[in-house]
Amino acid sequence: MRRRRRGRVDSDRSDSVSSDAAEAGDHPESAEPIKARRRISWSRVLAFGMLPGLALLLAAAGGFLKWQDSSVRASQTARIESIAAAKDSTIALLSYKPDTVEKDLNAAKSCLTGTFKDSYSHLIDDVVIPGAKRAHVSTTATVPAAASVSATPNHAVVLLFVNQTAVVDKDPPSDTASSVRVTLDKVSGRWLIAGFDPV
Repeated sequence: MRRRRRGRVDSDRSDSVSSDAAEAGDHPESAEPIKARRRISWSRVLAFGMLPGLALLLAAAGGFLKWQDSSVRASQTARIESIAAAKDSTIALLSYKPDTVEKDLNAAKSCLTGTFKDSYSHLIDDVVIPGAKRAHVSTTATVPAAASVSATPNHAVVLLFVNQTAVVDKDPPSDTASSVRVTLDKVSGRWLIAGFDPV
């Protein structure tokens, strides 16, 4: 009889111990690893996801600002250079003396490009040079004002205000004022006139 009771008591104790262990395993021990896993997953997301993404975004923003700054500087340089080239070339195109007209205007052709160069060549060869020699015409051009209309590293448009003084033989000089829209293209590092349109 006593042995049977001890067996029952032992089995009851083992059942209670196993149930306690099961309950203990269900609640506090299993909850702690879940919390630790959540903390690790968020820190990993922050470390391996958000921070590199933020760094990439900052690098992209920095690159864009640098590109924009260099683009603005390139446009500013193009604006300054194209205005200077338009002024100098226009003075060369419109200034000559009867004794040196052929030399002066043929030298000015080096400031031109494209179809405008061809048109200008025909004009000076057929009209201007023969007329200047025959009537003893001399002209002097100045550019008192200039403004950039648009400018990129390879193309620009400049508005010029041109004053021209012409002397025919022994007649008194005559002055004319005009506005010209000058289109320029950058060819082999030089700003050349591709269009010359009175406004």
